[in-house]
Amino acid sequence: MHPSNTAKSIVLAGVLAIGAGAASAAELNIYTTREPGLIQPLLDSFKASTGITVNTVFMKDGLAERVASEGESSPADILMAVDAGNLVDLVDKGVTQPVESAVLTESIPETLRDPKGNWFALSMRARVLYAAKDLDLASFNYEDLADPKWKGKICIRSGQHPYNTALFASYLAHYDAAETEKWLAAVKGNLARKAGGGDRDGAKDILGGICDIAIANSYYVGLMRSGKGGEDQVKWGEAIKVVLPTFKNGGTQVNISGAAVAKHAPNKAEAVKLLEYLVSDEAQKIYAEANFEYPVKAGAKADPIIASFGELKIDSTPLTEVVSHRKEASELVDKVGFDN
Repeated sequence: MHPSNTAKSIVLAGVLAIGAGAASAAELNIYTTREPGLIQPLLDSFKASTGITVNTVFMKDGLAERVASEGESSPADILMAVDAGNLVDLVDKGVTQPVESAVLTESIPETLRDPKGNWFALSMRARVLYAAKDLDLASFNYEDLADPKWKGKICIRSGQHPYNTALFASYLAHYDAAETEKWLAAVKGNLARKAGGGDRDGAKDILGGICDIAIANSYYVGLMRSGKGGEDQVKWGEAIKVVLPTFKNGGTQVNISGAAVAKHAPNKAEAVKLLEYLVSDEAQKIYAEANFEYPVKAGAKADPIIASFGELKIDSTPLTEVVSHRKEASELVDKVGFDN
């Protein structure tokens, strides 16, 4: 093989076999726990506008451990993950580096990024209420899930799923442990069935008359109603209306997909350039259309399906504070036997 080709050679079959010195400035390497196909339209658009090729390595688990084991020779430029907790874990394990970028800090709300610049939100999903279409319900508070009027009428996935531990951690950010435990026990008492399944099962079970309301992520509604989830799921999506719940003393709970620059990124400048591109108007539009996620940049438009839910008023609690309550939230889930 010619030396110029060798310098650009990357083998992506679960192992990325290059060293930091071999990486080309015209290439970037992303390690991601998010399915690469979901972000490929963004990477293609970035290449078209900059000429920089972006290679992705998908790993379901062990992202931080992989980067740490590779050390200074790691070819990873960007680490991408879903859930704020996973991004905080990357920082805690010492595999990220801080970034100073006026574009990022001006585009992304302060509560949706690391205060020291180690990670940045790129898109959002809200934890919303699915409700039967004929239900007279225009507004809702998360606290209301404990109201006895909903006894036997609520569907939800496992309390230990990250989507729900994030919500419960947000509750802990608003209330003390005793109040949160009381609330969780009451929500469990209101369940129509054992906590479990997926978010879309909540819509399916509302259609089937098993429950009247469900807690689930916003983007699944886009997947269902658009037909991207399959023909059967169109019926599920059409059987529900979506209400954006809020805390009584706050807003709607959101979680994120986001990214960080790797500690030993061979191409830091280009990595920052990609992150800045991902919060551009063009990229935020692609995020919204491809994955039915909320843009993080103020003024960027959500997909019409998602926009139809009404104005999203994000809870003001910083995600770093929410993440600090995850362990306690998980312990309370077990303490009240939420999944039993």
